[in-house]
Amino acid sequence: MSIERKIRILAGTMILTSLALSQLHSIYWLFLTGFVGLNLLQSSVTGFCPAEKILAKL
Repeated sequence: MSIERKIRILAGTMILTSLALSQLHSIYWLFLTGFVGLNLLQSSVTGFCPAEKILAKL
């Protein structure tokens, strides 16, 4: 599986998990959703993705 595919799976899982936690636990979990969204936007503009560097080392 390619790193790009792993990043998409990781981002989607984090978004869905934070949305579920915001409904079940605390609304503040939506900050994680926003962080993931901003990171995806930043990586599309700059071409740098921190998750890619971390997953490449694993």
